[in-house]
Amino acid sequence: MHNAHAQAAGMGGIRAAGDLVARLQMTRGMRLHEAKQYVAGKLGVTPFDLSDPVVMTDVRNEHGFGRIHSYAISQPQQANMIEAKVNIARVLDLPINCVERFRERTAPVASGAH
Repeated sequence: MHNAHAQAAGMGGIRAAGDLVARLQMTRGMRLHEAKQYVAGKLGVTPFDLSDPVVMTDVRNEHGFGRIHSYAISQPQQANMIEAKVNIARVLDLPINCVERFRERTAPVASGAH
């Protein structure tokens, strides 16, 4: 049941390379080729490598993007959910709404403010 829910509910914050490219197209108005070049450059791969699952598994591990497969839930050393999105926002220099809200809600309270 857990695996079925994980598949049905989405990827737990994890994003594939295509999702990263699409995010740049939407947030920055980039054309497809330009967005692929940007993502590939930030990740240190070629645009062709973005569709190679072997290369991208290594890239995901190196940058802390987590794994796409549901069995990553049972591997505590892998980034999951918000941690993966925070890493994506940092590496790609992108604003991600849930990351910004998380930072706001977990920021230390200024002294004297209650």
